[in-house]
Amino acid sequence: MSNPFLKQVFNKDKTFRPKRKFEPGTQRFELHKKAQASLNSGLDLRLAVQLPPGEDLNDWVAVHVVDFFNRVNLIYGTISDGCTEESCPIMSGGPKYEYRWQDEHRFRKPTALSAPKYMDLLMDWIEVQINNEDLFPTNVGTPFPKNFLQAVRKILSRLFRVFVHVYIHHFDRIAQMGSEAHVNTCYKHFYYFVKEFGLIDTKELEPLKEMTARMCH
Repeated sequence: MSNPFLKQVFNKDKTFRPKRKFEPGTQRFELHKKAQASLNSGLDLRLAVQLPPGEDLNDWVAVHVVDFFNRVNLIYGTISDGCTEESCPIMSGGPKYEYRWQDEHRFRKPTALSAPKYMDLLMDWIEVQINNEDLFPTNVGTPFPKNFLQAVRKILSRLFRVFVHVYIHHFDRIAQMGSEAHVNTCYKHFYYFVKEFGLIDTKELEPLKEMTARMCH
């Protein structure tokens, strides 16, 4: 395991959140395998994100949201020791973009926080939702709630902010670890997916617009 990125990922001292897994034998597990097979085959990412014929859109989206959560979590985890209260006192994406945290509990109004604090709250907030059976049902035949895609849009918009912060403030670390290609592939996969299903407002994508134009067109 010579790749420093993989060493970081599998370093037992790093406390990554447990992955949300799909139970073998379930329809969601089969979809997850199908999505992974498309990626591993080297299929064009634009095609890999398309809804397979005969599959349910909500199931396909649920599988990808969980997968993106796991991947983005790992990417942030590898640079997190360089993202501190001192280095990143504001959760931002360059001088033009500042992200404030708001939730239904402690922070009812948008609140300026350091990047590490924001990331911690964000990952906790997403983890609660993807483990909520009412929102992400795991039993085949249990319908998704009517607000599922609305909830997913908010999750993905906030996950996108992790890419923004990592690319703008910590890309030197990613490059230094030799994981630039891996992170770029994760980003392209995420970008093509949200564009395919209209899951993020164009204005949210603004901070990485120029980089995305170079990378994804």
